Amino acid sequence: MSYAKVIVKGSPISKSNFKLFNLEGRAILPYNSGKYHDRYALYEEEIAYETRVQNPGIIISEAVIAILKVYYKSEKRHPDTNNITKSIFDGIEKSGLIINDAQIRRIVVEEFYDKENPRFELELFGESKYKVNYSIEKREIEDEKIEYAPPPNSKNREVKEKVEKPKKNNDAKIRCEICQKAITKENAISANKGKTMLCKQCFKKLF
Repeated sequence: MSYAKVIVKGSPISKSNFKLFNLEGRAILPYNSGKYHDRYALYEEEIAYETRVQNPGIIISEAVIAILKVYYKSEKRHPDTNNITKSIFDGIEKSGLIINDAQIRRIVVEEFYDKENPRFELELFGESKYKVNYSIEKREIEDEKIEYAPPPNSKNREVKEKVEKPKKNNDAKIRCEICQKAITKENAISANKGKTMLCKQCFKKLF
């Protein structure tokens, strides 16, 4: 058999979000701690189960083309799709549908959004029978942009905010009402309830 399709419902999750580290600093993925970090191992088991139920008796041992469509609930709040692929193929490999995820020589990943039915849909095609073609075309009418911003703790965001947000200019130049010389707020004396600004020299001359 050189074709298989898998659909797993629920919001796809990334392996990197559920790693813990042991005393030697090695990354581990717990599965029976009874805590939140077990979620990934359970998700991987769910993928393996659904894969086997939907493709009974099928084993693909040749090189394959993978077409992966990931449907998230939200357009902006979701895991990195690049990390999702590793999570999904770990479960597919565990199911026995493929021998090793190294078989996947070509992969096309598409990101979609479905608030009511988040899921992923994966199709595997054996390269001996199938090939993939793709093209990039310019839209006749531009679609609405999906804009992204750096995470709140991102250094890039901090730099951007520093660039975009002007500094308070405490040295802004103002002019003395009498001599018309440029002075700074620190060196000015206000009069007439702040409406009139005088330099210190002119202020002294008044008394």
